[in-house]
Formats: sequence, C-alpha cells, structure tokens
Amino acid sequence: MTLLRQNALSRWTNEGGAGPGRVRGTAGSVKRHSAGPPLADAELVQLRIRVIALENLVIALLAESPDQRLEIARDMASYISPRPGFTPHRLTIRAAAQMIHLVERAGFFRGGATPS
Repeated sequence: MTLLRQNALSRWTNEGGAGPGRVRGTAGSVKRHSAGPPLADAELVQLRIRVIALENLVIALLAESPDQRLEIARDMASYISPRPGFTPHRLTIRAAAQMIHLVERAGFFRGGATPS
C-alpha cells in the first residue's frame, strides 16, 4: 500500500482527526457548534439531486479508471466495513455496499454493456 493511501485510510478511521463531537479547525480541533435549523423540503430535494449527480460523476470517472484504481475503491469499501471486535453500524455497512455498487455500475460502462 502506498504512503498516500495509508494516510487517507488513517484519516478515514478517525474522521480526519476530529474525534467525537469535534470538528477539525485551522488551529486543531474546535468544539462543534449547534446544528442549524432543520432542512426544508426544497433543500432536501436539492441535496438528493446533488447526490445523484455526484454518484453519476463518480461512475463516469470510475468507468475510465485503470483496474488498480477500481481495486483501491474496493479496498476502501472493505476497510470501512465492520471488523471483528467492532460493533457494526448500519450506515457504515450501507456506505461500504454503496461504494461496491458504484464500482460495479462503472463496470457496465467499461465493458460497453448497458446497466439493467
């Protein structure tokens, strides 16, 4: 594993070094401010649209990526999957599955087949 990849994985493990209940700031970790008001329906719709657009951009980029980059994406998905001795978290499990799904969807465009 390259040094860059190891650094990225180590940041992923501890949320970029912020720690629980903290956000990384310019001078280290600072206490997180209270959450803003809940999102309105229109804001949630816009957020969904952006996520769909980003997913499709990722698929397009993965479709043109070398096999090594696809393997790295799979490694990242397995890295965030629950490990023995740790409590599985539903969102983490779903995120790992979604990462694999994006790589597989990109495969449809790499081989010229159409997704079903």
